[in-house]
Amino acid sequence: MSETGNRLRKLLESPNFDPQSYVKQLSQQSDGDRDLQEHRQKIQTLADETAQNLKKNVYKNYRQFIETAKEISYLESEMYQLSHILTEQKSIMESITQSLLSTDKDETSKEMQAAFPKETEELKQRTLTSLLEKVEGAKNIMDTPGRHLVYNGDLVEFDVDNMSPIQKVHAFLMNDCLLIATWLPNRRGAVKYKYNALYDLESFAVVNVKDNPPMKDMFKILMFPDSRIFQAENSKVKKEWLEILDETKKNKASKEKHKQEEEVPTSPVRAEVSTNPFDVEDDEPVDSEDGVDLSLEWIQELPEDLDVCIAQRDFEGAVDLLDKLNEYLRDQPVTPKVKELRAKVDERVRQLTEVLVFELSPDRSLRGGPKATRRAVSQLIRLGQSTKACELFLKNRAAAVQTAIRQLRIEGATLLYIHKLCNIFFTSLLETAKEFEMDFAGNTGCYSAFVVWSRSAMAMFVDAFSKQVFDSKESLSTAAECVKVAKEHCQQLTEIGLDLTFTLQSLLVKDVRAALQSYKDIIIEATKHRNSEEMWRRMNLMTPEALAKLKEEMRSCGISFQQYTGDDCWVNLSYTVVAFTKQMMSFLEEGLKLYFPELHMVLLESLREIILVAVQHVDYSLRCEQDSEKKSFILQNATFLHDTVLPVVERRFEEGVGKPAKQLQDLRKSTRPVRINPDSTTSLV
Repeated sequence: MSETGNRLRKLLESPNFDPQSYVKQLSQQSDGDRDLQEHRQKIQTLADETAQNLKKNVYKNYRQFIETAKEISYLESEMYQLSHILTEQKSIMESITQSLLSTDKDETSKEMQAAFPKETEELKQRTLTSLLEKVEGAKNIMDTPGRHLVYNGDLVEFDVDNMSPIQKVHAFLMNDCLLIATWLPNRRGAVKYKYNALYDLESFAVVNVKDNPPMKDMFKILMFPDSRIFQAENSKVKKEWLEILDETKKNKASKEKHKQEEEVPTSPVRAEVSTNPFDVEDDEPVDSEDGVDLSLEWIQELPEDLDVCIAQRDFEGAVDLLDKLNEYLRDQPVTPKVKELRAKVDERVRQLTEVLVFELSPDRSLRGGPKATRRAVSQLIRLGQSTKACELFLKNRAAAVQTAIRQLRIEGATLLYIHKLCNIFFTSLLETAKEFEMDFAGNTGCYSAFVVWSRSAMAMFVDAFSKQVFDSKESLSTAAECVKVAKEHCQQLTEIGLDLTFTLQSLLVKDVRAALQSYKDIIIEATKHRNSEEMWRRMNLMTPEALAKLKEEMRSCGISFQQYTGDDCWVNLSYTVVAFTKQMMSFLEEGLKLYFPELHMVLLESLREIILVAVQHVDYSLRCEQDSEKKSFILQNATFLHDTVLPVVERRFEEGVGKPAKQLQDLRKSTRPVRINPDSTTSLV
């Protein structure tokens, strides 16, 4: 840049620059209009240079912007996963704290029992009897020997679905069961409550409900086939309920374990030895009841351990425990105790399955991509629910793809939107296919479900594609470019062995056929309109630049045009024929981009109809024209159409389609040029 330009730049960049003062000073110092024009040119040059520098900086940093956006997306996904992990860690720490508190309470209760041994079993039973006299319909509860009261108190029951209060209840916790009684609105004497439900301690699990104001101080009781939620008076009472319930359940399990150990004989019973030497092979097998040892500590605690794993979202640990149990019971006989244990475990399996199903439901967050579903899918497959895992995985991905398409903003040019749409859809489809192949590698029966899902996903994509491209009446060139982009992206799926090209074509064929026929009608109408105003005069392009541009356009179409250009800027062809040639060649190129095998005859017939309109007009003009010079000029245009344009159309169609255009060949043969008798007013073939 010159020194004058540098001074001007510094002046304009100075913070104290005043435009009005600068213009006023410049007007006073200039000699005339010429000086002002030169100064204006300098400022314009400086503005152009500044704009060019800004554009270069944008292009220079464009790739960095894209990479930064990708990194932000990855970080967002990682932060979501990190939040998920922190939530799990928090729940684990809470469970550890509760277990430590329950241990301290066990030691405290033992010390209290040692310090106050006077409270006998009879006193506990009397207390329970006096309380149950206040409950209507609970007289038979004391028929069980050894049953006594452990804890009781008022609670409020809430609806599980909408978390609204239902009723006020009074709970009686006994050493082997839990009694729920409702308050009577009209009390009769000493009776205050009415019997509602009685649950065995082994038939339910207690789960802490996280405080979510105004819903707080709650805990849930899970039993088959439903659950109930209760609210304590305050956090202290809630903590006491949770601790005492857990302690009572453990005490009952411990007593049953000791009882089973006492029932096992301490001294082995010797089998009678037969004196018959031929009775060696007649040994009786041991009773199947004694063949399965269910007194192991991990088996006794298995239902509660499963409840803890489900509450803490330790899905892998829960499935590991189930696999361990199945391996232990694989070759064991099915005894009543085994059936009882199986019933308890099956209920936990059902709960675990429900939690995993909820993890894969579209209602959950769809961020994180298909990898975020891998954990739940793998555990469902280990539980033998591969079909359900496949169905839920594909539903989750369908919802994710649909959400991504819906969130895509429709802005700018249509082609730009289609580029974004194809990038989002086919990238998601490719990632889903890779994740599906990884998760369901050993379940080949699920692959057919993925193919069916891919077809439905493609239908969803084509619906969004057609609304933007075809329903908005875009030009044929824009539609052709958009279809070409979709084909190229679809071809990328063949890298993983998934070819959906035929599906894409079959879904688009209706809209593409309508677009071709609509544009064909437009060309025919435009040709007829030009034909009605045809004067059969040579074309004058006025400037050499316009002539050079026309030559370049014809050369790009594959048409030899040099012999039809005359001196200066004249073209020895009619404006109507030249315009028709350009429009038809453009239609052919766009039609080849839109070509499907199903559209072969549609494109061929459209070309034939367009060519026939021009040929018939030339033939009609030859027969009606009486001036011999104009007849020669019309014949020259007819020769151009027949010998130059039609062979190029046939050759280009065959190159693009791979098949010869027989209908176009027949049309060219039937419209061969005519020779003219100068002494006659008619044309001869």
